[in-house]
Amino acid sequence: MTKNIFIILFCLPLIYSCSLPGADARKVSPNAKERALKNSEEGQGFRLMNSIGSKGTNFEFASSNELWRASLDTIDFMPLTTANYSGGIIVTDWYSDGQSLDESLKVTIRFLTNEIRSDAIDLKVFYKQCNSINSCIVSEKKGELVNELKKEILKKATKYKKLAEAENK
Repeated sequence: MTKNIFIILFCLPLIYSCSLPGADARKVSPNAKERALKNSEEGQGFRLMNSIGSKGTNFEFASSNELWRASLDTIDFMPLTTANYSGGIIVTDWYSDGQSLDESLKVTIRFLTNEIRSDAIDLKVFYKQCNSINSCIVSEKKGELVNELKKEILKKATKYKKLAEAENK
């Protein structure tokens, strides 16, 4: 007897929800896009896409950004700590060429814009020199190395952009 009462109490809300008061099937459009648009305007449900019926997306992926690709290709010999496309930053790990174990470099690249120009990236190179295992001095290295890396990234990005434009024609 208790089992039957439990089943009835459990099923009662399910049965009641099938026939909501005021819901008339004759007033509901058979077109799914119209129903979805009406529901989103009334604040009911949720949407997974930007607009109903749109076939394409407006995402920019890292492979389509020439500066991003050129930066990764330029520093591909260095191990990466962070490469966050949506945040617009690449950070390498400390890199040593193996000849001098007490010296290493770290590169940080921040993207300020997607346009290929000299002020589009903020590139910093950090230099670490260690006298012993726990005695290290870290400083930012400015000058020729930073300029060379920027120039190389911009050259590659320009080349990638020209190739992409040639493919699209």
